[in-house]
Amino acid sequence: MRRKNTGRTAACSDGVSFPVKHNSALKGTLGDFEGVDGSVAARLVAASSDIALVLDKRGVIRDLVFGSEELEREVEGTWLGRSWADTVTPESRAAIEGLLQDEEAHTGGRWRQVLHPTRQGEPIPVRYSVVALADEQGLLAIGRDLQAVAALQQQLAESQQALERDYWRLRQMETRYRLLFQTASEAVLIVDASTQKIVEANPAAGQLLGERGRGVLGRVFPTGFDELGTQAVLGLLAAVRSAGRADEVRARLAGAPEQYHVSAALLRQENVTLYLVRLVAVGAGAGSPLPEAATKLLKVVDSAPDGIVVTGADGRIISANAAFLDLAQLASEEQVRGVSLDHWLGRPGVDLNVLLANLRQHGAVRLFGTILRGEYGSSTEVEISAVAVHNGERGGFGFVIRNVGRRVSAEAPAGRELPRSVEQLTELVGRVPLKELVRESTDLIERLCIEAALELTGDNRASAAELLGLSRQSLYVKLRRYGLGDVAAEENSQG
Repeated sequence: MRRKNTGRTAACSDGVSFPVKHNSALKGTLGDFEGVDGSVAARLVAASSDIALVLDKRGVIRDLVFGSEELEREVEGTWLGRSWADTVTPESRAAIEGLLQDEEAHTGGRWRQVLHPTRQGEPIPVRYSVVALADEQGLLAIGRDLQAVAALQQQLAESQQALERDYWRLRQMETRYRLLFQTASEAVLIVDASTQKIVEANPAAGQLLGERGRGVLGRVFPTGFDELGTQAVLGLLAAVRSAGRADEVRARLAGAPEQYHVSAALLRQENVTLYLVRLVAVGAGAGSPLPEAATKLLKVVDSAPDGIVVTGADGRIISANAAFLDLAQLASEEQVRGVSLDHWLGRPGVDLNVLLANLRQHGAVRLFGTILRGEYGSSTEVEISAVAVHNGERGGFGFVIRNVGRRVSAEAPAGRELPRSVEQLTELVGRVPLKELVRESTDLIERLCIEAALELTGDNRASAAELLGLSRQSLYVKLRRYGLGDVAAEENSQG
């Protein structure tokens, strides 16, 4: 504890010095405690407060003690000799005047909170209680620093505001959901996955199942279907429960000629698993069956020998056929759905970005060479052709991936034909590092130049070396490297 005064100090039990002098107002005014020495009483006051003020009858500060040096440094100006009301903010002066003038408050039982200005500008909240000193010597004001409490109150207020904002946001979302749910023309039901009881149903579902209002709630689903339809819907729910999704099924209501497409999705809410079930009449809107030609096309795509993948605009797979699953060494389409195609292409972060950039710019890509990696370490050389598909605001891409690892060349190179044409070299981009391509191209050109020089000089090594600008020894080294001619015999004959 630190006291704003000069003179001798008395050490407290915790090792902190407490200033005391013979004529100290604080010690003198506290010296009348029954059976307690004045310096001891002063230490007791200092230990029980953050600020202790000795005031005269006019409210002028005659002595004071701060609980910490940090608090003393924060307050504005010097308080000794100043009116207590002048050390607080203007809006706090009324509280100070009330403490000074109200004699009932001088018993120490009433507390008032005030604000003291600081050097940093942010006022410090302090809670004061006033005690009258013996023999009408003045008043003792004991203050407690409320900065920590104010910080907690601020955090509590901010948390309450955040909760209020979240609450209203959730209420708005719930209102929109309810409005959409109630006005939807399609029958929508929410079914508890554990009991298969209907917990929510929109008016269209109630009308379809022959119930009004909330009469359909609590009934076990499926309800209202004929025997075959009930079995189909039960199979759908079981498949959704095990795999997370399943293709929609057709079901007929009991005593009705119409058939309905029934689809279901799994969702979780407050640790409860639910089914979101949708019923659409066959021939209505998006639930109408595909034409026969389109159905045949889908079957061809699914059984094609080349891998076929459909992705969203971000490159994440929506659907893939069996051939692609074989290339990727996977067993089911569920394992690839929602995963980026980049996961299996040769250079992660490069190949797919190049493909998507070209698709967005040109709409199609043909014969893009790369490598497709399987889940268990295999790699296959592939060619990719792709096309951009625009479907309203939700576009996507289709990829045809062909395995070219076992492709046989139509004609084998013979004689002096280049081992690799320019086209063949450019096709290797992405499969072979650039450093290896450059080295292979350099060796090829160097060998062809040496063969041409030997042919022009009639196989005269000395003339060929001069023609190429090489020393004879360097030429012999390169001949050995490329296996051209009998270099050893030539050296012996010249030796």
